[in-house]
Amino acid sequence: MSLEEPEPTETSLVGVEDGEVDYDALEALLGDHVIGREEHVNAEAFVVRPDEVQDALFLLRDEAGFDHLSCVTAQEYEDRYETIYHLTKFDARTQEVGVVVPTSKDEPVSQSADAVYRTADWHEREAYDLVGIEYEDHPDLKRILLPETWQGHPLSLDYDQEQPQVVDFRQHANPLQEDHRSGEQSDTMFVNIGPHHPATHGVLHLKTTLDGEQVADVESDIGYLHRCEEQMCQQGTYRHQIMPYPDRWDYISAGILNEWAYARAAEDMADIEVPEYAQVIRTMSAELCRIASHMLAVGTFALDVYGDFTAIFMYATRDREVVQNILEDLTGQRLMFNYLRLGGVAWDLPEPREEFFEKTRDFLDELPSRLEEYHDMITSNEIFQMRCVNTGVLEPDLAKSYGATGPVARGSGIDYDLRRDDPYGYYDELDWDVVTEDGCDNYSRVLVRMQEVEESAKIIDQCIDLLEDWPEEDRTIQSNVPRTLKPEADTEIYRAVEGAKGELGIYMRADGTDKPARFKIRSPCFSNLQTLPEMSQGEYIPDLIASLGSLDIVLGEVDR
Repeated sequence: MSLEEPEPTETSLVGVEDGEVDYDALEALLGDHVIGREEHVNAEAFVVRPDEVQDALFLLRDEAGFDHLSCVTAQEYEDRYETIYHLTKFDARTQEVGVVVPTSKDEPVSQSADAVYRTADWHEREAYDLVGIEYEDHPDLKRILLPETWQGHPLSLDYDQEQPQVVDFRQHANPLQEDHRSGEQSDTMFVNIGPHHPATHGVLHLKTTLDGEQVADVESDIGYLHRCEEQMCQQGTYRHQIMPYPDRWDYISAGILNEWAYARAAEDMADIEVPEYAQVIRTMSAELCRIASHMLAVGTFALDVYGDFTAIFMYATRDREVVQNILEDLTGQRLMFNYLRLGGVAWDLPEPREEFFEKTRDFLDELPSRLEEYHDMITSNEIFQMRCVNTGVLEPDLAKSYGATGPVARGSGIDYDLRRDDPYGYYDELDWDVVTEDGCDNYSRVLVRMQEVEESAKIIDQCIDLLEDWPEEDRTIQSNVPRTLKPEADTEIYRAVEGAKGELGIYMRADGTDKPARFKIRSPCFSNLQTLPEMSQGEYIPDLIASLGSLDIVLGEVDR
């Protein structure tokens, strides 16, 4: 494999021994902050007091190098509430640790982690919204997915799903009812963008404050597409009923990538081996999905920037359609694939295999000339460059603090890709490279996606070579998985894959039954969207639209 590992940090970090996490050293570092220790499948976790969260997290970030808060999970037990902070490192992804914060049932109050990691802002708001835990020192603790008028917290144990959500008329008051004019002359103006607008990439409402013609502040109002995906997965069985749901998170051709996130978590939790042949098929189909997703990202971004239904969008749709046809041949579906199974894939390659390989190779052979067309029409276009170069700037330190991943992070020069840094599937056996750009702007994020299409094509080509020569008698598509899976009670795991938009992670906790007691989705779009105010302040409205488009969000995954 020709992949180059990211450069290790030069400073000596506490709790690292020969590249492995020394949890005893971390416990010594945290000292009296630790009141307990837990064993999770992916990493050990330390239990800390709810009023000492920031002290513990600052130590782990600054002294031990855990600079990536990848996920925050909140849940309720019979005797307590609990928040779990899943920590890892951008330059050493396999080094993980959890911080568990229990709070009482009577007073579920915990210290906010926002002062340490900015990404905790939205994650803790979601925990408050759905579970009911309150976070002291949080900069803006209010509901994020549900309306402010909502009664109760849907993931709490005593939540009544049949209670009427009735509020009086006063609670539906106009948010602009207060006089926004000051006594002196002011150019400040409030502008609603969305939620029904093509440039918001879904039902996203941007509350935008303008100072003259520049953006003074922007607040993302999400939740219009919240579909209770986590609750539905908690009501489904591991073995059969959960797998169809992931296709519906990032529904922009990324279904197999989503399915793999759940499959990886469940397989590691239940200690299920996946045959090597099935791993190659998974890797090939996942990269086909990545190409289809990036094609649509580039096409819709051109719509945002140029402002009309341009040829670029049609070119991107044309090439994405070819990928969709290949995926349809493989899975039988064009969007909601439901192709992966725990332990492998649903079925083998379509017959005759030679036709499938030829069709896929024809697409790969034509791809370089197609990409040249995109560069002629997009990246070398003077208007496009004026709109994208040095706009939507996201510095690396900010990107890390907000938990940005995928092309958004790599467009800010962050060398982070789970396919290499936390290998799964067949990626570590293949020859490909992680793409980064140092521009930190809208232009860099487009370049990253276009170059990643080339790398995905290299991966697919190598997978086809392997599949063509694979002995027929060794083509095992699934391992022997029990019909009913019942992981041991209190087994906990967080696992992630490199989705089209970034790190797509799943946390699950087992309770000894055939259904998870807690199922948490770590959406890369959710974390990436948090960066929009940082990218947009001081910019003009057209730059705000371009910055939003460069994030390549899909609201089905943001809201879940």
